[in-house]
Amino acid sequence: MQSDEQNPWTTKSKREVYDNPWIQVNHHEVITPSGGDGIYGVVHFKNKAIGIIPIDENGYTWLIGQYRYTLNEYSWEIPMGGSPLHQTPLEGAKRELKEETGMTADKWTEVMRIHTSNSVTDEEGFVFLAEDLTPGEMEWDDTEQLKVWHLPLSEALQLCDEGKITDAIAIAGLYRVARMRN
Repeated sequence: MQSDEQNPWTTKSKREVYDNPWIQVNHHEVITPSGGDGIYGVVHFKNKAIGIIPIDENGYTWLIGQYRYTLNEYSWEIPMGGSPLHQTPLEGAKRELKEETGMTADKWTEVMRIHTSNSVTDEEGFVFLAEDLTPGEMEWDDTEQLKVWHLPLSEALQLCDEGKITDAIAIAGLYRVARMRN
């Protein structure tokens, strides 16, 4: 839902404080909506977040397990990754599904657009439902050590309910797809 609201913030200055191939961090001097001076830190992502929920003819899906360095813990998620800003989200979704599961899909449905931690980052994410699947060879990045789990969608939702899946894009996408299928 779009709003006609005008931006109440004024940016006085912006400077880059960190940059790598995936993110850029900027420090902003601002005038707040109430008129006072303030600061804002913005993490700019150089990729779109892409999540895929593959569903087979029996209502099963796939989860990807991997150790997340930033959290210092193991995480079960939907197949996901980053897609360059110049690439369409669907192109990124097709690549990520093939990379992490080996599968290709003949039917794709965008199920949501999502912002993660929108108080500090401009990251934009997209979640796709992938159906009419064909198996193939996985093409993991050299930085990935993944486990692949094939399970009923209902069990993946139960893992969300139990707090065993904590990734926001995975949780939102799994619940959206479950609602669409009911």
